Amino acid sequence: MTENREFSGKAVLITGATSGIGRACCLRFASGGAKVAILGRNQSELARVKAEVAERGGEPLSLTIDLAIPASAENAVSEVVGVFGRLDVLVNAAGHISTGTIEDTSLESWDALLHINLRVVFRLMQLALPSLIEKRGNIVNISSVTGLRAFPGVLAYCVSKAALDQLTRCAALELAPKGVRVNAVNPGVVITEIHRRGGMSEPDYEAFLERSKQTHPLGRVGAPSEIAELVAYLASEKASWITGATYSIDGGRAQTCAR
Repeated sequence: MTENREFSGKAVLITGATSGIGRACCLRFASGGAKVAILGRNQSELARVKAEVAERGGEPLSLTIDLAIPASAENAVSEVVGVFGRLDVLVNAAGHISTGTIEDTSLESWDALLHINLRVVFRLMQLALPSLIEKRGNIVNISSVTGLRAFPGVLAYCVSKAALDQLTRCAALELAPKGVRVNAVNPGVVITEIHRRGGMSEPDYEAFLERSKQTHPLGRVGAPSEIAELVAYLASEKASWITGATYSIDGGRAQTCAR
């Protein structure tokens, strides 16, 4: 796929673009010749990804935006369409995780997590629709295996991803007559910064990755580039008859029972 430049001339907006799955998606779409809007908070990391996108043949636009701030989504979409003159693909990769059970999750933590993982995605989708409808584009949301299966200790995260899956399906059904496809990918454990940023210590994270070799039937965790390949496929014309799907890409994790 990378040799075909299948996204040449198309504009892609990717949130959470400075690390992990978001960064991998930026590089993958750049290899396909896309105009890539790189959205994130860290200016130094934005500059690094911008250079990497350019090296791979993409046309980068870096946007320093904090999606936790009201009106940030409006500013992002407006700038992308203003600079590129179009928007063909929206990839919602920004996300947050925090620990907590039904007994100890605070309303503040609940609201903060659902704001980033769900409300911001909903708003970005709404704002992107005029251009996506015009270009018959598509949306790919980065969900999680936790949207499909329940896991203890990350209640709000599980709920946010399950809601994101349903948002994906409902939007796909409503937008199909307008030629806009909406899909989601549901990764298992992937080596990114999300768990560390969620408060997991380095020793605990290393133990978590080691344990994940046993909980994922294929015997290993995933790489961001593997998720990016599926995202690119769903965004491409090769997936032109796929919409409303929530694709597991988890080494078999969603097929397992508690053990």
